[in-house]
Amino acid sequence: MTRRLQICVSGSARADAELAEMAEAVGRKIAEASAILVCGGKGGVMEAAARGAASAGGEVIGILPGTSLEEANPEVTHVVATGIGNARNLAVVASADSVIAIGGEWGTLSEIAFARRLERSVITLESWSLSGRGAMADSPGIESASTPEEAVQMAVERGQARRDESPSTDSQPVDP
Repeated sequence: MTRRLQICVSGSARADAELAEMAEAVGRKIAEASAILVCGGKGGVMEAAARGAASAGGEVIGILPGTSLEEANPEVTHVVATGIGNARNLAVVASADSVIAIGGEWGTLSEIAFARRLERSVITLESWSLSGRGAMADSPGIESASTPEEAVQMAVERGQARRDESPSTDSQPVDP
């Protein structure tokens, strides 16, 4: 059995109407691509993306900073309560094959950094952009998309390519 692609949506816990609309469209497209949406499980961009995925019959994994399962937004289908605060940002992106960053604040920037450190591709949609030395625009593995559809298409392609390049451990013998 092949594990379904998991795509992280990262973004602010507060989202204006435009970012929420983009996030909802991204979530819907992730579900339509038969991928699982992974997010921080709370409000704003995360909730809008989860709502989009749920509206298309998709699954949503919410990785929470606290220990209460009730912290998750109502669209999350699988809740992981970590109890580790903002350190959960590492678990969010490590649980994905690729990442889409929509808008965002400092937490989103940390998830982008963790994702690249873990060699996950990052697709930005109205998200962080830096100029000058070490700019994200010049960073391999970070690309900009113009639309939610383009962002999801790129995330699916990059996530699948990552899987194709990684050696499978499923067939490796386990030492007793």
